[in-house]
Amino acid sequence: MRKLYIYITVLFLGVITACNQQEEALTESNLNTQTPNLNTTDLWLRENFTNPFNIDVNYQWDEGRVDLNRYLFPPTLNKVVPVMEVVKKVWIDTYTELGGEDFVKNIAPREMVLVGGINLNASGTRTLGFAEGGKNIVLFETDLVDVKSKSGVVEFIRTIQHEYTHILNQQIRYDEEAFKQITPGGYTAQWFNPANEQERFDIANSLGFITDYARLNENEDFAEMVETMLTNNATEYQELIDNIKSRIISNAVSNALDNLGSSASQAEKDAATQAATVTATPQADNAIALIKAKEAIVAEYFKKSFNIDLYELQKLATDNILEAIK
Repeated sequence: MRKLYIYITVLFLGVITACNQQEEALTESNLNTQTPNLNTTDLWLRENFTNPFNIDVNYQWDEGRVDLNRYLFPPTLNKVVPVMEVVKKVWIDTYTELGGEDFVKNIAPREMVLVGGINLNASGTRTLGFAEGGKNIVLFETDLVDVKSKSGVVEFIRTIQHEYTHILNQQIRYDEEAFKQITPGGYTAQWFNPANEQERFDIANSLGFITDYARLNENEDFAEMVETMLTNNATEYQELIDNIKSRIISNAVSNALDNLGSSASQAEKDAATQAATVTATPQADNAIALIKAKEAIVAEYFKKSFNIDLYELQKLATDNILEAIK
């Protein structure tokens, strides 16, 4: 017991001694706390994205943000503002007008990363962008966007509409089970086969998918429905649907004629055409019905989850595409 008292006394004296020692003076920090120099691009991004929406737009090279196994590079400086003007007009302004001033402020990626070049995959497909955990969106091919071309802007803006849909889905889930059961047997990790893009689209459309990539899984299917509708106005979207039906029928007729051989008479060709049309028409109608069933779930999701009419959103987004390219 006496030894214990001695140990406690020594410890107590040590603590007092340590407390009485004069603390060493703090030296200057090794961290650079100076405000970085901002160019006109940085100031514009702060004014239009960071300050109002708390979205940091990163266009400078950071090798930790990209796949080092790909040949990627930062965007050309003079491309950044024109591209982000399109993003703001078509995406942010559209959702803000219909969803309210705080819509994008509350639901948005907190960072957008811009990459200049093409992100080419081993399968021969291109990755145009992706969202990570609902916190950031990476956009590729920034240098290749012609901001005065409707087709160029549409291809680029499809990416942001697609990835933002994933972020919305992470905030409020859609009815995944009901959506998945519309075309349950059509999903495949090999969506990029065959190599011919038109052939891939024909297969996907005939199975009830709006695009070839939609076949990857139900989440991509849902996002592809949204991006397609928000980059095609009502007339263009209906033409797209009508074209799917006509191609299913024309492909069936083409296959029937190929099976006849070159020696077939005109009467035989006419009969084969008629039979193929009769057989393929209900198949085409069914494919369209499947796509429209998915559209109905998407529309219901936007209305119930965010009180946004999908068709009003479609009109405003596509109108803003035309405004952006002026």
